[in-house]
Amino acid sequence: MEAALRSLELVVRGRLDGLLQGNHLGLVPGPGSEPGEARLYQPGDDVRRMDWAVTARTTEAHVRQTVADRELETWVVLDLSPSLDFGTASCEKRDLAIAALAAVTHLTRGGGNRIGALVATGERTVRIPARGGLAYARGMLRKVAETPRAPEGTRGDLAAAVEQLRRPPRRRGLAVVISDFLGDTEWERPLRALSARHELLAVEVLDPRELELPDVGTVVLADPETGRQREVVTTPLLRREFAAAAAAHRDLVATTLRRCGAAHLTLRTDSDWVADVVRFALARKRMWSGGSR
Repeated sequence: MEAALRSLELVVRGRLDGLLQGNHLGLVPGPGSEPGEARLYQPGDDVRRMDWAVTARTTEAHVRQTVADRELETWVVLDLSPSLDFGTASCEKRDLAIAALAAVTHLTRGGGNRIGALVATGERTVRIPARGGLAYARGMLRKVAETPRAPEGTRGDLAAAVEQLRRPPRRRGLAVVISDFLGDTEWERPLRALSARHELLAVEVLDPRELELPDVGTVVLADPETGRQREVVTTPLLRREFAAAAAAHRDLVATTLRRCGAAHLTLRTDSDWVADVVRFALARKRMWSGGSR
């Protein structure tokens, strides 16, 4: 475990280092939106910052100061339900989800920033408080990687996990949801509520066998979250219908995430996930700096 986590850290640091310096999803140093103290109005002050309640109470003009957002607090909802204990390419989706957490941790670490995680397996939920520092980040990743797998037949509840992150309300920051987003989109309502206060990033983890079936003849398909199994023959018609249904669900997930105001990053077990993260991060950096998408 230690060797695997250290190797993962070296990969992430080697290819992602320095990408987002000074850019934290819109939470950049400068005049922020957190309310500060009220003070007497002085000539030249922005009249849009007038605090009319204090002005009426004291009969003297006051303006409301704001506190600069210089520290970023990131919370990650990590879905490790049984549907992620699956992979037919270079790794399982569970491993890729933990790698995505490592990338988010590296890209948001430093400068007094803090990161915490809420790990949902369907059987239980593990809450790791938000703190800063390299040693704490390494310990958090180790704890997440050592989280026991839920038994087969355990149904995950992403909506409940997102709702737990939303309550109690936290300081404005970055919320990241890492999941395969399989099943119904019951998570839309809590996710939209979460995006009202925080910048939102959704990381979708996929395996190629969830998008299309190979021509392997008779095969047994199993749902790890219900335990149901079905033996099918992978005829050309079944393969086309399976691919169409999978594509329709992926489109539904993407549309729902857009409605929630979430940035959407897709990672696959059969692709170079670090390169995918790099492309996504650079595109976001150009957008924050005023460039084209």
